[in-house]
Amino acid sequence: MMNADIKKWKVLEEADVSPSPWFPMLKHKVELANGMIVDDYYFSPLGDVVQVLALTPKHEVILVRQYKHALGEILLELPGGMQQKNKSLIQSALNELEEEVGVKADASQLISLGKIANNPTKTKQITYGYIMFGAEFNSTQKLDVTENIEVLTMPAPEVLQRVKDGEIWVTDSMNFILKAALRYPEIFGV
Repeated sequence: MMNADIKKWKVLEEADVSPSPWFPMLKHKVELANGMIVDDYYFSPLGDVVQVLALTPKHEVILVRQYKHALGEILLELPGGMQQKNKSLIQSALNELEEEVGVKADASQLISLGKIANNPTKTKQITYGYIMFGAEFNSTQKLDVTENIEVLTMPAPEVLQRVKDGEIWVTDSMNFILKAALRYPEIFGV
């Protein structure tokens, strides 16, 4: 049963308190549904993200292994990145796929896996996932200056096992692998 007492907060004031263009931060003064005023609610509107679970014709998943400075870890993930300025989610996904792993594709090849939010209390960021079948390495990587990416492929059931074993643990990659395994169990050996 839905609780009718849950209502959206009313934004009374908004201030941009970003420490830099690389990390946006907003301060809101809000009125809660019960009338209480909170004058220092902070969150980061980081921008949306896209990821692609690309499968080769042999049903191998294309993964990226790279250093992520905020965690200080080298992580295994699906290729993806921020939605690019003046680009649609689909175009951004296609661009990231080509830039990070050298797979050029077109919009008709992407199938939506939906969206997820990692920390909706403190970040305004949605990650949109796509799956692609028949991916082929037909282009070259075009990495950003901060990227050093190793491209790996492995059979879909092994990728799912790595999620189970905790070797793939970045939230958005993990969730889209699990969603794909639920939608396409025969490919992931479920």
